[in-house]
Amino acid sequence: MYPPVTGPTLGLFTLLLVAIFIFIEIGLIQVAYERLGLSHRVVSILMLAMIFGSYINLPITEIPAQRIIEDQIVRFWGIPYVVPRVVYRDRTVIAINLGGALIPLLVCMYLLWRSRIPGKIALATAAVSVVVYRYSQAVPGVGIAVPTLLPGILAAILASLIDRQRSPVIAYVAGTLGCLLGADIFNLPIVADLRAPIASIGGAGTFDGVFVSGLIAVLLA
Repeated sequence: MYPPVTGPTLGLFTLLLVAIFIFIEIGLIQVAYERLGLSHRVVSILMLAMIFGSYINLPITEIPAQRIIEDQIVRFWGIPYVVPRVVYRDRTVIAINLGGALIPLLVCMYLLWRSRIPGKIALATAAVSVVVYRYSQAVPGVGIAVPTLLPGILAAILASLIDRQRSPVIAYVAGTLGCLLGADIFNLPIVADLRAPIASIGGAGTFDGVFVSGLIAVLLA
């Protein structure tokens, strides 16, 4: 079965669709960030930095390669026998994603300093992180995946209940930090079992959650 358009034409259509989507998203995100008290120029810089920074992972440490002996049960004529099996695990680099973790963390620190309501933010962040941890999923060879819309929607609801007047700030910080804590930080003990070459905080399966949660949280709040 042949495609209805040629490869170059299909590629051009794809680029046009991506460009339109980016323009729409940037417009929405600028409105959201401006509600937090950030200028138009700062918003533009943050957006570009987060998008391009999502391709940059800064190594923090690494889990060395391991040689593990596991027990394997083999049945012969219905009789189980325990046979040791050697399993090799490649090293895993622990990194932090520039666009999905480091930059959002800096924004959260600024908002925490500016809002001066650490108690309310901590309460919402703790709740979001617990729920995100509960629904995060370990994907072998990739990392930790989290439902994209969950952190933002939950953070917006909690922020509206805790402090309606300052809900945008609470929602943004709780959605961002809750996603990073619940998905990546709390799951660090099982990173080695995923056998992924790199485990990036704020990258792979959690970047979308962090990026979108900030937008949704502010818009819904």
